[in-house]
Amino acid sequence: MSLLIYNIGTIVGIDTERRERIAGAEMDQLGRLDNAYLLADKGRIVAFGPMEELPAIEVEERLDAEGGTLFPSFCDSHTHLVYAGSREQEFLDKIHGLSYEEIARRGGGILNSADRLHAATEEELYAEAIERVHEIMRMGTGLVEIKSGYGLSTEDELKMLRVIRRIRQEEPIEVRATFLGAHAVARNYIGRQAAYVNLVVKEMLPAVAREGLADFVDVFCDRGFFTLEETERIIRAGAKYGMKAKIHANELAISGGVQLGVKEGALSVDHLECMGDEEIEALRSSHTMPTMLPGAAFFLGMSYPPARKMIQAGLAVALASDYNPGSSPSGNMRMVMALAATQMRMTPTEALHAATLNGAAAMGESHDFGSITVGKVANCFITKPLPSPEFFTYAYATPLIRHTILRGSIWRG
Repeated sequence: MSLLIYNIGTIVGIDTERRERIAGAEMDQLGRLDNAYLLADKGRIVAFGPMEELPAIEVEERLDAEGGTLFPSFCDSHTHLVYAGSREQEFLDKIHGLSYEEIARRGGGILNSADRLHAATEEELYAEAIERVHEIMRMGTGLVEIKSGYGLSTEDELKMLRVIRRIRQEEPIEVRATFLGAHAVARNYIGRQAAYVNLVVKEMLPAVAREGLADFVDVFCDRGFFTLEETERIIRAGAKYGMKAKIHANELAISGGVQLGVKEGALSVDHLECMGDEEIEALRSSHTMPTMLPGAAFFLGMSYPPARKMIQAGLAVALASDYNPGSSPSGNMRMVMALAATQMRMTPTEALHAATLNGAAAMGESHDFGSITVGKVANCFITKPLPSPEFFTYAYATPLIRHTILRGSIWRG
């Protein structure tokens, strides 16, 4: 399948250097080209350039961008979008003053979702999840990581991961799967956390590996959840099965999870609402991607990660949605960019790089995704004509996306 997109007002997110990630001051530099075309063939970008240099070529499909702006698709590296039901009662509890931890102690939070997931069939779970997947595709996401972690038993974790595998097989969006059995201690293991960790290591991980269901292993390493020692044991066990580590770290307290992630070569450490100079310094000497989830800070009324301080220290940073039923019920990466700009003082250009190329790097996929680069997968979206690229983040609630391109084809879902 070949596709020519022409009359593009501006292409943004161009990277001719094939960088793995963009860090520090370079995050505020935008590769762009006005009055352009883009050619895709067999699912990949084969050329782009100014309209006056468009060659006379035969293609299977043509798309007139009508002066719109072409962006690389979002790469959302942290979601929990496979879940059953919703948790709006906890939304009300938060309004009435209960904290995230207080809700969890009352049997809400992750355990609430685990109960609902246990009662759902695999088919019911898939039917709910596919609506959310189509939703994020319409909003510009072309690469997404989806975690398990609402099963908390071997069979229910496998059920979640099989749903993720089905999405991966049936939809044009690129999907990566993460095993997060250590999201919380299962209800029937409360008071026996060590036994639950043994279950994760000795039964869940081998079962997941036998079916080849996960690319990554993750642990909620934070106050009230899993300790550093437990986290280290689980991610090392996952590594034996070829699962690279990602760590929920420093959402509720400075937990040491950042330093552990760096030591163990984790792809990313995610959340980071609680960060100090030691954490930033550890990340400076590592390849681990600090990933911020401002949608969760917004929804929970928590402090935001110190994005400016991290960028000024020369770090690359990523943004992700944390799409989940309890603390961030949205996969809108454009809203995430707007929160990054308004609450963390990131420029729209920094936010774009964090939500695209650096998000892809947080999944080990920036060689193929996250920028407009010849040879990469042709994942992009086209907006209405914009007065500037910054307008896309500024007018964050205005419907602007006209076309979604996935694997070099127009997605009409």
